Amino acid sequence: MTDVQTDPPTPTNPPPDPSSNSAPGSTPSHRRGRKKSSSSFWKELPILLGAAIVVALLVRTFVLQTFYVPSESMEHTLNINDRVLVNKLVYDFRDPSRGEVIVFTSPLDWRTAENEKDFVKRVIGVPGDHVVCCDSRGRLSVNGVAIAEPYLDKDYGPNAPASPNKFQITVPAGRLWVMGDNRVESADSRYHYAAQRDITEATIPISSVIGRAFVLFWPPGRATWLSVPKGFASIPNPTGG
Repeated sequence: MTDVQTDPPTPTNPPPDPSSNSAPGSTPSHRRGRKKSSSSFWKELPILLGAAIVVALLVRTFVLQTFYVPSESMEHTLNINDRVLVNKLVYDFRDPSRGEVIVFTSPLDWRTAENEKDFVKRVIGVPGDHVVCCDSRGRLSVNGVAIAEPYLDKDYGPNAPASPNKFQITVPAGRLWVMGDNRVESADSRYHYAAQRDITEATIPISSVIGRAFVLFWPPGRATWLSVPKGFASIPNPTGG
């Protein structure tokens, strides 16, 4: 006799259990249970898939949505073909704040093509803000406070002004003054005000904002939070003057 075996011993048939009421040839109850469980799973699978699709659609419609960047207007905070995640729920509870990157439905006269519907820009001025450019150091000021903008595109030189156009405006009620981080290549509030000198046409209604872009997630090597720069915290509320 050996103390190891290459194959398990062949089981012998146990004697019939006289207490069993199963008829000859009938299926044991535990096997019938497995068949019912398997059948139930396949019947419920379409319901589960349908529920998952509904939840995904609800999340995309009301909570979160991804957008890709097709232009250079936000370089180099956002580059062409970057992907961002947008919180669509946050502005149901408050208005956009200065310094936040937002996605909004663009005014019709801001579009140069039919597919240019959703724009991404940074909020610079909120209702009542007095926005001026530029001071002696080429900086924007909001309500009398010059702001540091470390996100500005430096491709045009480290000392390039915060705007290629000078302006001095007050943001109307219910509207936002928005600008791209690439000020030279962005068709934003600055651009439209320089072209039309109409503050309403140069701003966007708060109601057009889709949500806040809060994270750059693609490509992975550029992934980062889109946080508000510290300089915006020092801006006082507008005085209404």
